Amino acid sequence: MDKSAASGKQKQRLTSDQRNSFLAAVLGWTMDSFDYFIVVFIIADIAKDKSFGATTTQLAFITTATLVMRPVGALVFGLWADRVGRRIPLMVDVVLYSTAGLLCAFAPNFTVLLILRFIYGIGMGGEWGLGAALAMEKIPVSRRGFFSGLLQEGYAFGYLLAALAYLLFHSAFDLNWRWIFALSILPALLSLLIRSRVKESEVWEAAQAKMRASRTSIKDVLFRPKVIRRFLYLIALMTAFNWMSHGTQDVYPTFLKATEHGGAGLSASTATWVAVIYNVGAIIGGLTFGTLSERLGRRHTIIFAAVLGLPVIPIFAVDHGTGLLVLGSFLMQLVVQGAWGVIPAHLSEMSPDEVRGFYPGVTYQLGNLLASLNLPIQQSLAEHHSYSFALVWTIGPVLLAVIVLTAVGKERKGVEFGKGDLVGISS
Repeated sequence: MDKSAASGKQKQRLTSDQRNSFLAAVLGWTMDSFDYFIVVFIIADIAKDKSFGATTTQLAFITTATLVMRPVGALVFGLWADRVGRRIPLMVDVVLYSTAGLLCAFAPNFTVLLILRFIYGIGMGGEWGLGAALAMEKIPVSRRGFFSGLLQEGYAFGYLLAALAYLLFHSAFDLNWRWIFALSILPALLSLLIRSRVKESEVWEAAQAKMRASRTSIKDVLFRPKVIRRFLYLIALMTAFNWMSHGTQDVYPTFLKATEHGGAGLSASTATWVAVIYNVGAIIGGLTFGTLSERLGRRHTIIFAAVLGLPVIPIFAVDHGTGLLVLGSFLMQLVVQGAWGVIPAHLSEMSPDEVRGFYPGVTYQLGNLLASLNLPIQQSLAEHHSYSFALVWTIGPVLLAVIVLTAVGKERKGVEFGKGDLVGISS
């Protein structure tokens, strides 16, 4: 193909079906992130609610409950989607997590809230894998990088919305924490409405036809040695990626507000505005590096972003004043979420057509589960040393791990979904 034809292909506008599938995926992932991070902001407020009867330590477990159940959701909804198609499982998933999220606003006690967060975790686990699979299967090959970055930064946008919602509804209007939980129903319903108009994935339909013709089952595909080896590799890669993401996000608001253990001692309002700024950096990073991956390739772009993060650590993790903390956190999230912006395209391309509903979501969520140890490790290091020590000595090694694991892996940028042989993951 000549350059002019390639350029024309790159500028190709999305069809209404492609736009709807992508918009629904972004809204779903944004809503999931919003609901997850709003818990981080309101845990202290729930603990102060005497009618609720739970300590801060108890309430911290509700975030763990969500993380633990995400692989279950990815497994259940992923296998279902590979059997019956993407549309129906995705719509059921939206109904599940939006209902659970809304009911959290009416939870009478800690036990009920914990059960609802377990259920919500199942829905959150199903959303990313299926939404990303359907969107990437429909997006034109030459535009996957940009839309991959845009899709993944629904996560950062959800975090940003959570911070703004907390500032507006809690700090400005002094509304009860229950009102903030109720907000999550709005983008979920919009996502459900859009998804009802999305057509089934043509890639899934083609894969099903090949499997019927060859009398191959999903089990046959999953237990091929090559598929298993790549599955285990992607779990290791996603563990490093999730550790990198959560390691630079989860304990950071506490570091900004803490007055002990070397914390920055910022006010709650100032710390929340810092979170707003670094999430803007995350969104810019995802779009920039996702797009860049079309030129540099998926692996080289990830490695480039992770390498750029290493010299940012001293500005990000050590209190040199509010201005430098804003700069450091902005730059760190720019490169961390920049690397993440490549992941929806990279995981989708690394997955066999026959199990793309299962493969990306489960590897992502199992990596996330393994990385859930990050927060207690960082908190323990902070209490025994300082927050700066905890951040430096967890983020540095994980950036190196991302670089090494990405370097030893493979990529399939530009692969035509649905066009290859059965289980075509040889390259």
